[in-house]
Amino acid sequence: MFLEVAGGLVLLLFGGEFLVRGAVALADRLGVSHLVIGLTVVAAGTSAPELVVCLIAALEGSPGIAVGNVIGSNIANILLILGVAGLICVLPVNRRSLYRDGSVAIFAAILLAVISMTGTIERWHGFLMLVCLVAYLGFCYRSDRRSRKAQASMDIEIEELAGKDRRLWLLLLYLFGGLAGVLVGSDLLVQGATEVARAAGVSEAIIGLTLVALGTSLPELATGIIAARHKHTDLALGNVLGSNIYNILAIMGVVAVTQPLAVPAEIIAFDLWAMLGVTIAFLAVAFLARRISRPVAVVFLFAYAAYILALYAGVSALAIPGQ
Repeated sequence: MFLEVAGGLVLLLFGGEFLVRGAVALADRLGVSHLVIGLTVVAAGTSAPELVVCLIAALEGSPGIAVGNVIGSNIANILLILGVAGLICVLPVNRRSLYRDGSVAIFAAILLAVISMTGTIERWHGFLMLVCLVAYLGFCYRSDRRSRKAQASMDIEIEELAGKDRRLWLLLLYLFGGLAGVLVGSDLLVQGATEVARAAGVSEAIIGLTLVALGTSLPELATGIIAARHKHTDLALGNVLGSNIYNILAIMGVVAVTQPLAVPAEIIAFDLWAMLGVTIAFLAVAFLARRISRPVAVVFLFAYAAYILALYAGVSALAIPGQ
């Protein structure tokens, strides 16, 4: 089972990387605008591991892994990825992006919390999330089209992802090879994670919140590290906010439309509110300090470690009323 998990994580990491690079380069070769590529192809590509893992988990009757993966990934995106990126370099905050994407990130987190309180994420909830996603993307397109800075930032990201070699056969190899890696890796990860949960005597929700969420966040972690090393700080922050929005509105939306999800009681009692609290705390720090400094990054990393320890100490189960 540990070989399945390890193999799944490796395939997800490299498969996701090749999938994004192939899709971005192919779209760029076909003449699609960088703004559209950034808002759709890049965002969807980096979220592909989470989407496939959640779909497989939902269809195989493991809703704890599916819901836990999204919530755990959102927490990891802020505390772990921004923590690591913030240690590499100070991350100044783009106020314009913070107002727009930050407000949508909070809205999405609140929407997921409210829906989850019903106990089940139904198909109509999924459709509602997808409608909100389309509205958000439309607003982003209109907003970024008028901003030269936003377009310049998008150009940098697309050029780095697309690379210089644009031979069609190579791009297709990247695209379909990466897709195959994500599909096989996701299946291995879900099966291995389920077996780990049973062997360790912990719930599938906890495995989804930790092991699976961390594994599917590897592409975002790699992107954050690269962006921080090259001083592309807007990309580091923007990718985290965009990923958190996509995780809820796109991934939960698609999965719920495909297969309604029962939300585990422990997630409703603790982890939903942890995700919401982390999102609000991050945006408050970003708004007040106007940057993610190294001391703040260290606090983020310690907070993530504390959250993981709390889960395995049984805090989420203890938070369930009547327990």
